[in-house]
Amino acid sequence: MHCLNTAWEQHAAELRSWLLHRLGQAQDADDMMQDLYLKALQQGNRFCEILNTRAWLFQVARNAVADRMRVKREMVELPEDLPSLSDPVEAVDNLIECLPRVLSELSAEDRAVIVLCDLQGLPQTAYAAQAGITLSATKSRLLRARQRLRQRMTQACQVQFDEVGRVDDFVPRSPIDPKN
Repeated sequence: MHCLNTAWEQHAAELRSWLLHRLGQAQDADDMMQDLYLKALQQGNRFCEILNTRAWLFQVARNAVADRMRVKREMVELPEDLPSLSDPVEAVDNLIECLPRVLSELSAEDRAVIVLCDLQGLPQTAYAAQAGITLSATKSRLLRARQRLRQRMTQACQVQFDEVGRVDDFVPRSPIDPKN
């Protein structure tokens, strides 16, 4: 395949340099170059129909590097005596006790969209039809209601979140007394 050999001769040095910069090891770059050549070879006559072979080679190289980085995750052994963190499921279960009180403090519109869509599982399209608004308006309403709920939970129950946004700690509030 003359067109593959021509393209490879024109772009191999630049491609190897790019791979070496990304991968850091000459051996890894050479292995990747071989894989890229094989992928181009597998295209057969279709490779000759590619208008911009340089762009194709670099796109395949970018994808291969991304795949390699996804797979290459370094694992660190944790010591056996590492104390465990509190169970996040338990924290969320306890936080549920605070939810009815905080929900009652939200506006009727916010409360309705959260209860119907998030707690009862009503699809947003069904809520939109029921409320007589567009799906886009429903999504916006639900997003704003969730933000207000989070803000209110943070204030009323003193909810604290960890670095990834999970509930880390909170101060329980007494539930609503149904007699009042």
